[in-house]
Amino acid sequence: MSELSVDHLLGIKYLQKEDIDLIFETADHFKEVINRPIKKVPSLRDITIANLFFENSTRTKLSFELAEKRLSADVINFSASQSSVKKGETLIDTVNNILSMKVDMVVMRHPNPGAGVFLSKHVDASIINAGDGAHEHPTQALLDSYSIRERLGEVAGKKVVIVGDILHSRVALSNIFALQLQGAEVKVCGPKTLIPKYIHTLGVTVEPDLRKALEWCDVANMLRVQNERMDISYFPSTREYSQQFQLNKNLLESLDKEIVVMHPGPINRGVEITSDVADSGQAIILNQVENGVAVRMAVIYLLASKIKQ
Repeated sequence: MSELSVDHLLGIKYLQKEDIDLIFETADHFKEVINRPIKKVPSLRDITIANLFFENSTRTKLSFELAEKRLSADVINFSASQSSVKKGETLIDTVNNILSMKVDMVVMRHPNPGAGVFLSKHVDASIINAGDGAHEHPTQALLDSYSIRERLGEVAGKKVVIVGDILHSRVALSNIFALQLQGAEVKVCGPKTLIPKYIHTLGVTVEPDLRKALEWCDVANMLRVQNERMDISYFPSTREYSQQFQLNKNLLESLDKEIVVMHPGPINRGVEITSDVADSGQAIILNQVENGVAVRMAVIYLLASKIKQ
């Protein structure tokens, strides 16, 4: 397979296993590039990319911007808080105004699930979903799988537990799709109130006991509690949450094996994970950040090569 089967990256559920393999092979190449003294390649010199962020983002936005600049693309950054969206402009009008500036690709984060799919049907540009509400975050899932592959050799056959706020997490949903597509086994762990009712329909089992989940897994992906998406209280207190679902050094060292610890960020240190675990040799959190640039370069490059045709 020499090109992606899709024209947009809207969610992992639209990809095939071969697409993920191709993205990872391409990311391997770009990872070499970003570790050279000269970190840029001229691959996308004639491509213009608009980053549209209708929700706050630090790491994802910086990672995409860096990936685009490493590929020598022209970059336009758009922040909804400083735009006509505040004056009532619709999503399509906003994007069409940007596309009239001859933009080839749009990277978009939006609070509404399905915003990227909606946009892909109405505008003539390649869309990359950088997170749509609590729905999907495909590039995060790709960089997570890529990081597991880098540390453990392959994703197939591995046991991965996703711990924490599954209900509000687009990272969890995209990870479940990506891991299963590559042949990994997935469990989730967290307070009952933060596990979606439909989770069993995804072929995922629920393990309410963190210790049992850790004894089972090869990889633990620790998610933060997304307080900004909650309009009611889902558990009594942060202290109680930490007592049951925090990964700390004592718990990690009491396991009879070494597991890989991941976190998509931002980390609430002392809540879902303690600093000594986050900064330990078992954690690949900074590798995830580094791999994010290479994986996003790969996605942008592969989608742009379809535009050029």
